[in-house]
Amino acid sequence: MPRLFTGLEIPFDLATDLALLRGGLSGARWIDVENYHLTLRFIGDIDDKTAYDVAALLETVRRPAFTVRLEELGSFGGDRPRAIVARAKPSQPLVELQAEQERLMRRIGIPPEPRKFTPHVTLARLRGASTLAVADYLAMRGGFFSRSFEAERFVLFSSRDSVGGGPYIVEAAYPLSSGVEEKARHARA
Repeated sequence: MPRLFTGLEIPFDLATDLALLRGGLSGARWIDVENYHLTLRFIGDIDDKTAYDVAALLETVRRPAFTVRLEELGSFGGDRPRAIVARAKPSQPLVELQAEQERLMRRIGIPPEPRKFTPHVTLARLRGASTLAVADYLAMRGGFFSRSFEAERFVLFSSRDSVGGGPYIVEAAYPLSSGVEEKARHARA
C-alpha cells in the first residue's frame, strides 16, 4: 500500500542554501537535503487502484507555472515545538493549485485534509527541543534572506512508513505551463 502526497520539489541551489541552516539545535533531526519539498496535499496510505486513480486525476490539472517565495524561518508546534521550517508566501497561484488538488482528492473519496494549508519546507523534526532553544536558534538565523524559485511542475511523491523525512520517490511529474502555453491553450479552446 503506497503512502502518497503531492508537492513541489526544491531546486538544488536553494536546497543547498537551506542546508547551511542545519545544526546548532539540540533535539533536531535534520532532513536530508535531497528530501526537501513543499507539500501540497498529503494523500496517505492508499491501495494500488486508488493510487492509479490519483495519478490519472492529477493529469487533468492545468495551471501556469509560478514563483514560490520562501520568506522566513519558523517553527511549528507552539509550546511543544515539533519542526523547524522555511515558510513560503501563500501566493494566489500556490493556494489555488493546492485547493484544486484538495477538490480532486475529495472527488475520489479521499478524506479532506484536516489541517489548514501552510506552505513550508520542513528543515528539521524536533524531539525534546525546548521553546527557548528553538527561539535562540531562530534568533541566531534572523538574517535568513528571502529566496524564490519557479515552480514549473508538481510531483506525486511516495514514501515508506517511517518517522518522517524520507526517502521520497517521485512517482509522477505534472508540468505547469508557461504563460505562452497557457495563452495558446485558451486561444484554441
